[in-house]
Amino acid sequence: MTLISRVLGLVRDVVVANFLGAGAAADVFFFANKIPNFLRRLFAEGAFAQAFVPVLTEVKSLDDEATMQDFVAKVSGTLGAIVFITAIFGVIFSPVLAALFGGGWFIDYLNDGEKAENFVLASSMLKITFPYIFFISLAGLVGAVLNTLNKFAVAAFTPVLLNISIIICALFLGPLLDEPAYALAWGVFFGGIAQLGFQLPFLYRAGLLQRPKWGWRDPNVTKVRTLMIPALFGVSVSQINLLLDTLIATFLDLTGSISWLYYSDRLLEFPLGLFGIAIATVILPALSRNHVAKDPRAFTANLDWAFKIICLLGIPAAVALVLIAEPLLMVIFQRGEFSLNDARMASYSLMAYGSGLLSFMLIKILAPAFYSRQDTKTPVKYGIITMVCNMLFNLILAIPFGYVGLALATALSGTLNAILLYQRLHKTGIYKMSRDTLVFNVRVFVSSALMGLSIFLLNETFVWDSALLLERIYMLVALVALGLSVFATSLLLVGIRPRHLKIFKSA
Repeated sequence: MTLISRVLGLVRDVVVANFLGAGAAADVFFFANKIPNFLRRLFAEGAFAQAFVPVLTEVKSLDDEATMQDFVAKVSGTLGAIVFITAIFGVIFSPVLAALFGGGWFIDYLNDGEKAENFVLASSMLKITFPYIFFISLAGLVGAVLNTLNKFAVAAFTPVLLNISIIICALFLGPLLDEPAYALAWGVFFGGIAQLGFQLPFLYRAGLLQRPKWGWRDPNVTKVRTLMIPALFGVSVSQINLLLDTLIATFLDLTGSISWLYYSDRLLEFPLGLFGIAIATVILPALSRNHVAKDPRAFTANLDWAFKIICLLGIPAAVALVLIAEPLLMVIFQRGEFSLNDARMASYSLMAYGSGLLSFMLIKILAPAFYSRQDTKTPVKYGIITMVCNMLFNLILAIPFGYVGLALATALSGTLNAILLYQRLHKTGIYKMSRDTLVFNVRVFVSSALMGLSIFLLNETFVWDSALLLERIYMLVALVALGLSVFATSLLLVGIRPRHLKIFKSA
């Protein structure tokens, strides 16, 4: 389901690239979508889920259906009220938010600069995209409940509806508007409604669709919000870093910087979402059950399994993203308003992001190791350290390298975060990578290096700039096929077998 969602997400981005390219209007839409998307990561997929799932697992272990129904009703009522007020606030104060996160555009607006119109457009577009936070937060709540019940497919498929909504609005509503970018904003709005509506029948079948209640002082709700407040920073550091990147990018002279960062981030999100987030979604309920059952051996086995899977998929994915960044962008996005220069410029930031892919994926499994134990303070402490370091990296690298420096700073801060999380797990005795897992990961690294060498040598024989689209597709398929073949063969030669991955314990 996650694969289907990510593939359709790429189709959506192809439509957007063809529709807007990497110009000023594209920069504004990505800006207006990033702020509510950031809040979605906090309320829906990030801090809320990390705090809610362990407590829900604890309540579920009591085998008291009435208590669980009451808990879900109070959480949905409390969360719903908070995000509703947040959405109203965002709509009313959209100019303030546009000024806060788009400082460069706001300064131009005050001084009648060339990017003044960007600020005006961003302010009005935020009024359309901001209500998305209400619908998607409740959809995230429903998805978290279903995941705890081991019904993962529904929540994993739900983002498909957002992608379809944006595509339909771009193709059919866009030509009717004076500013086509507004069509994409409306696609986000309707996509939020569709995602929530799609999941409610499944919640009803599970017997947990209850009338929302205000439950701020309920003991279990109190536990969730107590865990969630520090997790707002800890789990969403990468999103905060991306917002900081966007803010700094509004000050850069190059029009298209935000768009180039967006398109490269979208390609990074494909393996990150398909592998990292999908595995994290599965691992959190399992680790929570292990902790409640006081089964440290199963807890360690689960983390070892996740570590192996992340490295098996993340290391070769990172190598491939860095080596074929430009060909990927050319084949996927270069058409319509998206030019060859846009593909080349975005490839530089994709290579920088790609260097941190493994770290981003590891964070997705290391942070749940703390959250499953209802420890949100440790990740938030390291999250704050990482965020401060990212700001310093931005200031140091943005001056000589521009938007590429921003992407590189994000990768460096992500790597620092992963290292700090693992060191803490190791030092406190919660988790230590087994020798078997270490040997496994070294073998994966060697296989990935051989794969990368083969891709590099073949790529050097082809001239991408002058090739036709069909020729580029053939060559990209050849690169991917060669890489997969060499990687799979190398894994067998270094001794990795399927049985090495069959150690995951779900209970």
